[in-house]
Amino acid sequence: MVKRTTFDEASCPVARSVDTIGDWWSLLIVRDAFDGVRRFGEFQRGLGVAKNILSARLRALVAHGVLDVVPASDGSTYREYVLTAKGRDLFPVIVALRQWGEAHFFTAGEPRSELVDRDGRRPLRALEVHASDGRVVGPEDTVVLKANPST
Repeated sequence: MVKRTTFDEASCPVARSVDTIGDWWSLLIVRDAFDGVRRFGEFQRGLGVAKNILSARLRALVAHGVLDVVPASDGSTYREYVLTAKGRDLFPVIVALRQWGEAHFFTAGEPRSELVDRDGRRPLRALEVHASDGRVVGPEDTVVLKANPST
């Protein structure tokens, strides 16, 4: 078996983040957790993922502190998976992926799920990246200061 490359020591925050949530199953599990899915069987039915893959991804998300395992809210013997504060901090990432997908993978008028404001049921504004002075910035306005410039 080939050993999986890990980026947990990388100086790049993107690499470390991808190490934790970079595969599609993990991102879809987090998406479903935001939608209120909590039990293994619910994740499995909704995603159609093999149980062994789901088990591995849930274990990894718990180990990385994205999800926590808690007793079932109904008092049964089941366990439930809930987003931790670290997991909830992924909300802008999920929204950004959703908005990118809406812009690039659907034709006009094509049916799709929609994320709306709970109170007014209105669509969310597009996410923007702002500089510390409030200006909207794009890739051409930013530069990465490498932690180790020689590599």
